[in-house]
Amino acid sequence: MTPSGTAPGRPRRGLPRARLGVDLRTALGVVGALLAWFALAFVAPAVVALVTGGTPWPFLGAGAGTAVTGLLLRRLTGERPPLGVREGFLVVVVVWLLVPAFGALPFLLGRVPQLGHPVDAYFEAMSGFTATGATVLTDVDGLGTDMLFWRQLTHGLGGLGIIVLALAVLPRLRIGGRELLRSELPGPVEMESLGATVRGTARRLWKIYVTVTAAGVLVLAGLGWAGLDRRMDLFHAFSYATSAVALGGFTPDAGSARGLAPVTQWVLCALMAVAGVNLLRLYRLAVLRQFRAGARDEELRLYLALLVAASAVLAAELFAAGAVEGLGGVRHAVFQAVSVMTTTGFATLDWSDWGTLAALTLLALMCVGACAGSASGSVKVVRHLILFRFTRQELEQAVHPDAVLPVRVSGRVVDNRALRSALVFALLYVLALALGTLCLAVDAGADAPGTGAFTALGAAAACLGNVGPAFGELGPFGSYAPLGAVSKVALTALMFLGRIEIVPLAVLLRRGYWRP
Repeated sequence: MTPSGTAPGRPRRGLPRARLGVDLRTALGVVGALLAWFALAFVAPAVVALVTGGTPWPFLGAGAGTAVTGLLLRRLTGERPPLGVREGFLVVVVVWLLVPAFGALPFLLGRVPQLGHPVDAYFEAMSGFTATGATVLTDVDGLGTDMLFWRQLTHGLGGLGIIVLALAVLPRLRIGGRELLRSELPGPVEMESLGATVRGTARRLWKIYVTVTAAGVLVLAGLGWAGLDRRMDLFHAFSYATSAVALGGFTPDAGSARGLAPVTQWVLCALMAVAGVNLLRLYRLAVLRQFRAGARDEELRLYLALLVAASAVLAAELFAAGAVEGLGGVRHAVFQAVSVMTTTGFATLDWSDWGTLAALTLLALMCVGACAGSASGSVKVVRHLILFRFTRQELEQAVHPDAVLPVRVSGRVVDNRALRSALVFALLYVLALALGTLCLAVDAGADAPGTGAFTALGAAAACLGNVGPAFGELGPFGSYAPLGAVSKVALTALMFLGRIEIVPLAVLLRRGYWRP
């Protein structure tokens, strides 16, 4: 035997194990398996291209490149030990960087004029998979049906998460699925409440996600078949329902939801509000019929209360300014409040023209988000609730230093780990928002189309919170195309950070992460 423990003349399979605190073989092997599975997603737009008279080769080429990369990674890594917590962070970061890169290939291979630059193509793909909805397109109608379908499909796949879907359909992946699921689901979520196995939890999450999407498609298509909204054919119904449930914002039309019938706008509003609920809670309510648990859920109650309050503030501002009138004004106010708070980004009016109070309300909603465990971006309602309770506890503790005052949410004591996690995330979120705003402002000062300070702040908040549209030229009916390459790269980074919730990348940047 050799000193390394292998038989003489016997080749070692796979990459050598790095002398690091993280097992690169395990992490890269899981990434390879996920990419190999993700390659199948390119089949659907290729079929659409054939049916609509387009060319399927951009999608088939991108799928082949993705599959080859994934299979090579699996082959090179050889036999792998189970995934640990450290490897889970690395997998999440690498997957969410690579999936949009491969997802951008159809735009480049298909030579889409508006997405011919790699920075623009990657921006659009990152926006799609992170369900942000920001776009650099100035003529959405100029895309073919196949490219529009792929653009919408990125929302559907990225809304709940590529990794969650892989855990649901690939049971033979020998990985620590619990670590992956914990890192992938947005917000602090109780995973063990839906089943003993990670695969069972992931399957139930996708089941409720697909069910709500399918119901949305049928209702919207029914409106078109009934003549209530003649624009709502099956393709538009699929596109709008997919975006609404993924809380994304991409649409096959440049006007977002502005040209839709009032009844269609109300249906989309309901879809967004439902999709903003914690999917675990939604499963309990819809399938297990645990209505009492839903009534005791303080996050759900606060989420609904904030939607009502924000809608009232926006309605009052719009009526006072004379911008709207009658029931239509109420509809526009409710729609915009739900759309922005759930980080969807649909719009029926250009909120860039609204007053200061309305603009500040929308900016605040961008930093709130919907419930944890949904496809929503931003901070999430439960974290705000935890931080508020923690602040109140500290103030009470200052007056009564010997009192034992635990922080409770929905009747449960929040442990110190969850408190620290909420505090760290809030600090990192504010830091990322500040750095993103500064980068946009500096780039605007050097070479920009006149991006002001508030516009820069709004764009950074919209991309970090995965909302999409911001204010001014970057508003709901505008485009991020006028920005320079530096600003687009910065906003792409903010979308990525918002989707992975910052912490996994921050962990990787620590020197101690790589030490044994």
